[in-house]
Amino acid sequence: MKNAEQLKNTLRSAHTSQRRPESVAEHTWSICLLMMCFEDQLVDIDMLRLFKLIIIHDLGEAISGDIPATEQNPNEDKAKLERLDFINLCTPLPDDLKTEMLVLWDEYDAAETPEAVMAKGFDKIETMLQHLADGTTGNIDFPFNLNYGILRTDAHPLLKQIREIVDERTTARIPPN
Repeated sequence: MKNAEQLKNTLRSAHTSQRRPESVAEHTWSICLLMMCFEDQLVDIDMLRLFKLIIIHDLGEAISGDIPATEQNPNEDKAKLERLDFINLCTPLPDDLKTEMLVLWDEYDAAETPEAVMAKGFDKIETMLQHLADGTTGNIDFPFNLNYGILRTDAHPLLKQIREIVDERTTARIPPN
C-alpha cells in the first residue's frame, strides 16, 4: 500500500478542470466511475474482475511514472517495462496475492478476455474525456486524440458508441486552420 500510494503523486500529462495536473490515482478512480455509469449495459461482464483490472492496470507507474502517448518511443516495449515495475511493486506481497495480481496485470495487457477488452477501452475513453475537461489552454493534441486508442475502443459496440460521442466533442475543440 505504501508503494501504491505513490500513484497519488504520479502525475499525468492531462490537467483537471482547475488546471492542476491529474494524478494516476485520479485517472484510475475516474475510469471506475465511468464503468459504473455503464454497468447496466455490461451484462455479460464480470464487474468485480473489470474493477480489479482497472485498479491494478497502472500500478507499475508508481515506480517509473506515466509516459504520455504522444511521447512514447515506438522502439521501447512500454508494457514490458511496466510489467517489471509492477512485479517490483508487488515484491513484498504474499506469494498468493502477488500471483493473483500478476495474473490480472497479464490479463489486462493481453486484452483477450471480455473484461480486459472493456478495461482497455474505458482507459482510453477516460483519457480522452479528461483531455476535454482539461482547464489549461493549448497543451492537448486534439487531432492526435481522434486516432488515440481506436483499436481498443473499436473492440466492443458500447465502447465504439461512447467513442463516437467523445470524437464529436474532440473535433469541436480543434481550432479551424
